[in-house]
Amino acid sequence: MLYIDPFLKYLKFEKRSSNHTLVAYEADLKQFASYMEEMGVADEREVKTRFIRNWVVALHYNDLKPRSIHRKIASLRAYYKYLLRERVMETSPAEGVVLPKLAKNLPDFVKEKEMDLLLDQFPFESDFSGVRDKTIIDLFYGTGIRLSELIALRDDSFDFSSGLVKVLGKRNKERLVPMNQSTIHNVLNYREVRNSSFPNRNRTAFFLTDKGDPVYHKLVYRIVNKHLRAVTTMAKKSPHVLRHTFATILLNRGADINAIKELLGHANLNATQIYTHNTFEKLSSIYNQAHPRA
Repeated sequence: MLYIDPFLKYLKFEKRSSNHTLVAYEADLKQFASYMEEMGVADEREVKTRFIRNWVVALHYNDLKPRSIHRKIASLRAYYKYLLRERVMETSPAEGVVLPKLAKNLPDFVKEKEMDLLLDQFPFESDFSGVRDKTIIDLFYGTGIRLSELIALRDDSFDFSSGLVKVLGKRNKERLVPMNQSTIHNVLNYREVRNSSFPNRNRTAFFLTDKGDPVYHKLVYRIVNKHLRAVTTMAKKSPHVLRHTFATILLNRGADINAIKELLGHANLNATQIYTHNTFEKLSSIYNQAHPRA
């Protein structure tokens, strides 16, 4: 396929997509190109809709999950949309491809009382790593930011006078997220402990490892997983679960879904509406318990 590299450059420099997105697109498109070459087709302009349907069937028989198949076809559709834009093609063979149904997986979230137990009563260590770990968990829970957004935080990301943190989201879009007083206190305390632990640091990253280097994805994941194990038995214990928890609790407490959308940095409301299912389940449970005719 001739236009994969120009497409990836378009995503990087014009759409300002993240490295994670670029890697995923490249892997999906090259996998499809390899499949097409096995079928004797090397030019994307010769691809027919039935070829893509056959690929979907092949992916399914290779036990790929429906969500992963959807993502791969989304990559292919974006690629052909680019070819249409560049007038390389007049129609897209990726449109009209029937995909396997997706299971409606509700987002996992930690119960409010469990988060209160963790942040208010759990005996975090008073040393640098203990203070850092508590601050990371509190910041996830108190702001709903993504893992990548937390890792990218710097000292100047925080405006303590206004109680706001500036995060860099997907497609390099900045947004301001408010912090509650407890989170502000923990962030300020962490900064003080960090500065005394690493007085000569010359890095801009806000959160550091025990050696003074910027934190990385696997470390933050391990921190969250380790401490959530103390208060919950749920299977998933990740930073993204805390993001789900933030959104679900706000919605259950009556927050406007459009406001939650802005706080989470979602591009459209569809991504946020999944949290309403948890709310409706709670309302249904309350109704069944309380209504005499339920």
